[in-house]
This record gives sequence, structure tokens and C-alpha cells, in this order.
Amino acid sequence: MRMLIVLGRAALGVTIAASLWLSPARAVDSVTIGTVGSPSANLWPLFIGLEKGFYSAENLKADVVYIQSSAAVIQQLSAGSLDMTMSTGIVDPLRAIDQGAALALTRFEVQVPPYALLAKASIKSLADLKGKVISVGGPKDITRLYVDRMLAPQGLKTGDYDYVYAGATTARAQALLGGAVDAAILLPPSNFQIQDQGYNNLGLAMRYAPELAFSGTVVNKAWAAANADVLKRVLAAQSKSTGYFYDPANRAEVVSILVKVSGQKPQDVEKSYDFFNSNNFFDRTGKISRSKMNALIEALVGLGDVKAPGNIERFLLPGVAQLSD
Repeated sequence: MRMLIVLGRAALGVTIAASLWLSPARAVDSVTIGTVGSPSANLWPLFIGLEKGFYSAENLKADVVYIQSSAAVIQQLSAGSLDMTMSTGIVDPLRAIDQGAALALTRFEVQVPPYALLAKASIKSLADLKGKVISVGGPKDITRLYVDRMLAPQGLKTGDYDYVYAGATTARAQALLGGAVDAAILLPPSNFQIQDQGYNNLGLAMRYAPELAFSGTVVNKAWAAANADVLKRVLAAQSKSTGYFYDPANRAEVVSILVKVSGQKPQDVEKSYDFFNSNNFFDRTGKISRSKMNALIEALVGLGDVKAPGNIERFLLPGVAQLSD
């Protein structure tokens, strides 16, 4: 009898093993993520998540698509060519939503503007930009809002300087290096790289517009409704990646990840890490500040780009986006 029991257990084990072996593996869910330009520090958590396997651990395959400008990203998202966007300048989706686009904000990413305004060596101050040519992202881009905020305290107004438009930081940096413009608003690590070549850092946007959050995660609402679980897993990977960035024990590895994807010099990326970390640029709460949303909407109302302030919820994805303060 004892031998029969042992044999029965052994047979059961073979049956279970065969069942597990024959069960089809769960299909990996693909998500198409749009973003602006080329790899830069504002996308750091995404690169961390891809490199460390946080997305694959959530059974996700993230396809990242780089597009020339924030406005073009939102156009493609609205058309359904993208599932979601990361590190999108928030003013573009807010405008689109106010005009009826079926998009929604799920969370903030970079909650304070990380931009610096770099200029030729002959330009020593913001006031010296009178009559000069400045490169920003676009005529309605959030980078233009930042530069306007930086120049207003210097007594400069629209018409006192000229703008030219280049959607991505790398394009603006090349325009400055090539002498096509006198100044350009840049993200790390490009700002550090340009400064090391003798250009002047005229100031940081966060000192003039700390209430104007820079970027967020935005979804196509039809895709989000059909893929609620996929979105939940994407946001979980994003949160884990952001936490990994802030752990000081990971500094060297996090630096190496951005060096690998961006091709920037390690010393410039190290400066970028310390800059982002010390200023707490990346939101780690997963929530959206009510006061910062109101500030963004009021700025757009002042420009005539959004009809009316209030009713923040109309811009958010119900059941997913959470407000704080």
C-alpha cells in the first residue's frame, strides 16, 4: 500500500508538471509611448525601467517613438497612432483636451521646469537678450512660457526679442552652437555640455516659474478604456523606476544608463543626475498637484489658449489620476 501511495504522488507530480509545461505563456502586452526629440534627462525613469526590466516584469513591451515636437506628439496621440506619451510638455495636451481631444492626463512627471537658458559668450545677462534671437520649442510650447517668464522681470516684452522654433533640446543646442541663434532654452545634459564650451548660463526656469510643472503622462482615452490593466502596469513600472532613480546607492548605475542611451559625456550626465536629484524634479507621488494644475490652466487662459479656469477634473483620467493639495 505504501508503495502505491508513493507511486500515486509521483504520477500526480508528472501530471502537474506536464500541465504547467503545456499551458501557454501569457502574451506580452505592447504599449506605444511617444515622446519628444531624443533621449534626455527628463526621460530618465523610462530608460531605467527599460534597462532594469521593470516593464518586462510587468509583462510589458514598451515601444518608444521619438517625435520632433510636443505638439506633434499630441497630434499623433489624438489620432491613435500612439497609446500614451511620456515627458510631454503639459500645456499641449491641456490645449487639445480643452478643444475636445479625447486625451487625459494620468500623472505629473517633471513637476518643476528643469530648463536653463544658454547664450553666446558675449551675452552676460537676461537683459542683454533685447534685440536677440532665442530658440524655443514652438510658438505655443511650454518652453516659450518659461522664457517669457524669465524675461518679463528684466523689462523685456514680446517684440523686444525674436523667437525661432525647434521642437527638441538637441536641435536648439545645435542652433546655438552653429550661431543661428543667440540663446536657447535647454534641458540637461545638453545645457551642461554647451556651458562647458564657453556659453553662458543666464538662469534657470525654475526660479521664474516654479509653479509651472513641465511634463506628464498622457493617454489616448479610447486606448486607456480598452487597456485599463495595461495602463495600471505601465504606471507601476514608472513609479518603480522613479524610486530607483532617487536611491543614492544607484547613482553610478543610473548615470551609466543615460550615458548609454544618450551618448552624452559621463561628466555631463553626472551633473544632470545631481541637478535632478537635488531639486526633486521627478514626482514620486504619482499624483497631480491641484495648485500646479490651476497655475498651468490660468497661464493658458491668459494666453487665450484655454477658454476658462476651473474644473481641473476635465483634464484628468477618471479612476486613475489622483489630485493632491
